[in-house]
Parts: sequence; C-alpha cells; structure tokens
Amino acid sequence: MKVFNGEGQLVGPLDLPRVEKSDAEWRALLTPEQFRVARSQGTERPFCGTLLDNKAHGVYVCICCRLPLFASNAKFESGTGWPSFFQPIADENVATVVDRSHGMTRIEINCARCDGHLGHVFPDGPRPSGQRHCVNSESLDFVDVDDLAELAEA
Repeated sequence: MKVFNGEGQLVGPLDLPRVEKSDAEWRALLTPEQFRVARSQGTERPFCGTLLDNKAHGVYVCICCRLPLFASNAKFESGTGWPSFFQPIADENVATVVDRSHGMTRIEINCARCDGHLGHVFPDGPRPSGQRHCVNSESLDFVDVDDLAELAEA
C-alpha cells in the first residue's frame, strides 16, 4: 500500500498490516450510518453525501482506517449523486471483488487495508482511465492538502 510520510508525500508501496476489528469495535468508532455503509456494504442515498460537492484540494481517506484512497485531482462530477473519481491514489490501496447482489453483476471496491466498503467501479468514466469509482461519502473522510503530514504512518 502507499501512505503519506511526515513531509506529506505519498510513499511506498509498503507492506502494512491489515486492520481487523470486531463489529462491536467498528460500531464504537463509526456513526451508525458509517457502519451501515462501510462495514455492511450499504449505500447512502444519492445527492445526500457530505463530500459530494467538496471542491477542496486534498486526499480522501478510508473512514475506518485512514488509508489514503483518492486524490481530489481525480474527482469529477459524474451526475450520479455520489463522489466519483477516475482513479485511486494508488491501485494497491483499493481492492475489488465481484458483487452479484441486487440481480446484477458489478465490481465492488473496498479499502485494501480494512475491507471497508467504498462503493463500485464502472467502465464509464473520463480519461485517462475511463473508470468511474463511485464512492459513498460515509466511507470517506477528507484531509486537506495542508494537513497530509498528519496521515504519516507511525
């Protein structure tokens, strides 16, 4: 995985330990809605997420374990009602799994360190990747570019 160092620079890949907690431990750390979405593969209502209209420069991190997932310069307006990104900050930070729920086949995206549910990736995004990582705001936290050093791994 790639993480930020004390100077606010993305470094790696590094071999980081997984973050594993019981449901009770996750519930103690997350709001009920964050738990429903990130730990129980839920989906927030479209056009309601707190990060949908965020235009600040920085990095979107996993709400559960703070792993950097998406940079603001990869965010775009998809019109779908969820924050959308054309690529992750590092491919190794986002894991994929086939999701056959709700009578369809999609590619689910999860945090590679804690398996937190992020959303889904679709092949209808803009250049350069052609991908649309459609992510729930409840699965993310935002860290301003001036505060990236705070994400440094100890």
